[in-house]
Amino acid sequence: MIILSIVGARPQFIKAAPVSRALRKHCREILVHTGQHYDLNMSEIFFDELDIPKPDYNLEVGSGTHGQQTGKILMKTEEVMLKEKPDGVILYGDTNSTLAGALAARKLHIPIFHVEAGLRSFNMMMPEEQNRIVVDHLSTLRFCPTDTAVHNLEKEGITKGVFNTGDVMYDAIQFNMRQAEKTRTMQGCLKQLKLIPEFNQGMGALFSVQEKRYYLATMHRAENTDNHERMGEVIRSLGSLRLPVILPLHPRTKKIVREHYEALPTNIIFVEPIGYQPMLYLTKNAKIVITDSGGLQKEAYFLDVPCITVRDETEWIETLQDGWNVLSSPDAIASYVERPARAKKTKKLFGDGNAAEKIVALIKETTCSRQ
Repeated sequence: MIILSIVGARPQFIKAAPVSRALRKHCREILVHTGQHYDLNMSEIFFDELDIPKPDYNLEVGSGTHGQQTGKILMKTEEVMLKEKPDGVILYGDTNSTLAGALAARKLHIPIFHVEAGLRSFNMMMPEEQNRIVVDHLSTLRFCPTDTAVHNLEKEGITKGVFNTGDVMYDAIQFNMRQAEKTRTMQGCLKQLKLIPEFNQGMGALFSVQEKRYYLATMHRAENTDNHERMGEVIRSLGSLRLPVILPLHPRTKKIVREHYEALPTNIIFVEPIGYQPMLYLTKNAKIVITDSGGLQKEAYFLDVPCITVRDETEWIETLQDGWNVLSSPDAIASYVERPARAKKTKKLFGDGNAAEKIVALIKETTCSRQ
């Protein structure tokens, strides 16, 4: 049995790691890296850190408009599929790599297995929302991380091939947090941070970082970064906080900050993207996480760290339960920082940490029955 796994962005590497470990016990996996994230810190280093085999193919598509990027990935993944003739294709999340892989596989009548199916923000302006809806409707098997995701698919008339397996990111968190705590320290993680010299106003703040005495922030979604007034408000709000803010910059965010903002706050420590395990360690030891990332929302939730999500909606509505995550406008960040302590979590909403094994068992069962 040959399974083609397609990844292209940092969150997908994380999700693919536990599935790949489980998959390779039973069949041959061909790993395709589309190159959607092409920065070394955003891709290659993750394969080493997450113990994922090096990709069999690197399509090196790079950046471009959504149409350009999706078109390049579609053409190149089709070539790989025609050559390798896989029995199924595993896709992760909601990126352009996911959409292009689904379109290529569907045209070639190859079964599609969608990990993280059923997520909905109900904001069709988001490219991710467009991608995830199309992929879910094209898929053969849909592996949902939560009951909410299953119900979202039901509302769209999708009931066959739908399974609540739990969240593979919960699998990844448990495995990698154990590894990080064995090998890393707070000071070691701080020494690994690569400061961005042109934004070095926050260098002094780095020396005052202590456990639970700093905020960890990320901003990369177009709704924040492409709106310069909104992004400026994010920076001003982070700058008004009394503790240091560690802010790893996505390549697109870095470009926007360079081009549009000059007087940067001195409490913000601008750094290059951080590896997965150091990022987990910094997340666990942060006082609060401030982000627009879906993945980091969940990681904060799994690690019992309060989160402020700078968006109007979230596809991970479960994290809002018991107050562990809140939605915020940029100008309200400071007020949410002072909110009361969170309530104790009522139940496990993302499974039991064994999602990868369940996914592989279902793929094996379905694929073997077709042969």
